[in-house]
Amino acid sequence: MEAFLKSTPDIDVLYAHNDDMGLGAIEAIEGAGKVPGKDIKIITVDAVKDGMQALADGKINFIVECSPLLGPQLMDLAKKVVKGEQVPARVVTEETTFTQEQAKQVLSTRQY
Repeated sequence: MEAFLKSTPDIDVLYAHNDDMGLGAIEAIEGAGKVPGKDIKIITVDAVKDGMQALADGKINFIVECSPLLGPQLMDLAKKVVKGEQVPARVVTEETTFTQEQAKQVLSTRQY
């Protein structure tokens, strides 16, 4: 991100496919004298606590959740398969998106 900002200083939106990438980009953005979340809008994927804190603080603008808490759902499906039960061809996991205000509301209850 540091090199990108040097070669292309006039970007206005950053998409990072995980929160850690976005958090690293925030450091580079601040190092370039820009304000993350204002001068450059930032969208990330994960919704881990550090990312959610940056969202609540206004450094990230929007997060798409990618929950690591899918173990129980997976185990239910695996047990059904072992028992020879039918399972759906497609299973949709429960995930969501977060704005800055939503992050402030749920930050204290984040499990990851």
